[in-house]
Amino acid sequence: MNLVSIRIITADIKRLVHFFEKATGVTAKWSTDDFAELITSSFTLAIGSTRTLAFFGEGVAQPAANKSIIIEFLVENVDDDYRRIKVLTTDVVQKPTTMPWGNRSLLFRDPDGNLINFFTPVSAEAIKKFF
Repeated sequence: MNLVSIRIITADIKRLVHFFEKATGVTAKWSTDDFAELITSSFTLAIGSTRTLAFFGEGVAQPAANKSIIIEFLVENVDDDYRRIKVLTTDVVQKPTTMPWGNRSLLFRDPDGNLINFFTPVSAEAIKKFF
């Protein structure tokens, strides 16, 4: 089994896709006006408008209501990315900080309030785990 994507449901798909394009440097592939994907070599971040929920049934998901998931991106240099992210959002939860498990981590929220983690392994053990 392989986890291949996470989908975020939003009431403002254009705003959220634009944010993630700027944050990640990845251009979204739009399938319809209500569905876009940011595709990387290892993972896809899918973004769907609330109109896509009609296919799943009433009350299945609620946009901008997440308080339990962190979407994590392995980045080359979290300190370099921080300079770009702090221009995109004022909602930086944690500036780049080296965590006890060996990753340097930047936590921020996207425009819908979803928690995003950009991290770079910096300890020998963390580097070994990811590279």
